[in-house]
Amino acid sequence: MTIKVALAGAGAFGIKHLDGIKNIDGVEVVSLISRDLAKTQEVADKYGIPHVTTELADSLAIKEVDAVILCTPTQMHASQTLACLEAGKHVQVEIPLCDVLAEGEKVLALQKQTGLVAMCGHTRRFNPSHQWVHKKITAGEFNIQQMDVQTYFFRRTNMNALGQPRSWTDHLLWHHAAHTVDLFAYQAGSPIVKANAIQGPIHKELGIAMDMSIQLQAANGAICTLSLSFNNDGPLGTFFRYIGDSGTYIARYDDLVNGKEEPIDVSKVDVSMNGIELQDREFFAAIREGREPNASVAQVLPCYQVLHDLEQQLNAA
Repeated sequence: MTIKVALAGAGAFGIKHLDGIKNIDGVEVVSLISRDLAKTQEVADKYGIPHVTTELADSLAIKEVDAVILCTPTQMHASQTLACLEAGKHVQVEIPLCDVLAEGEKVLALQKQTGLVAMCGHTRRFNPSHQWVHKKITAGEFNIQQMDVQTYFFRRTNMNALGQPRSWTDHLLWHHAAHTVDLFAYQAGSPIVKANAIQGPIHKELGIAMDMSIQLQAANGAICTLSLSFNNDGPLGTFFRYIGDSGTYIARYDDLVNGKEEPIDVSKVDVSMNGIELQDREFFAAIREGREPNASVAQVLPCYQVLHDLEQQLNAA
């Protein structure tokens, strides 16, 4: 059976998903949704997608659509995920699931009610570099003492990953910190019990903090220090240092080195080196097998509880 997919959001991340799906057998993108019809049509023509629209509801009305992937602005994630579930479609929503905890809780409640697959794009769980570390942890060969994480961008204006103007404002806490908060609990195999945050000045035009520092502790004692900035003039992205009882590892997206910067081969960890493709493979496998996916809404919701608590703390400061 071919899984027929509608993809919403033909921007930088939507295109990454389309490139990943090309490598997955038995999956066909049949509908593409985005704001600008002409640009959407251009992307649809390139990837051979027959139906284009600017309205998610149009795609949800297509009976043959089994599943939806949402790569839309953060502020729309929760409401659109609910709309997909209400329409009886499996759904994968890009990170973050929500930027208001109560909305994420509504998504989980509806997922439980429908029994549909609802997954969030917590890509770090799937990157081969982090998978390699995870396998070492589950084999009992490595335990995290500390994760030291830097999430650095140079973003004085509202641009996306392709350098194009964004229609919405990105967020250090609800988007970029979500990756690390979830990954830390996942890799530590232990829930976060303490969280602390401070932030720098609020940007006059964007209305958000451009710098932030977060400390986390898991129930098993492991700690995490996360530094985030939109002001960093240097290499962009997120760099993870795992300091453990039997080694140190540094993950830069799909690359992994040890503490002495000696490369570790992660090419055989999974069927692909592309984290987004691996994430999509898990989504479709969970649909076929009728099971909960890794990074299900249920699994990632505790991360959003932590982000909510940190936001309360920052607002009270």
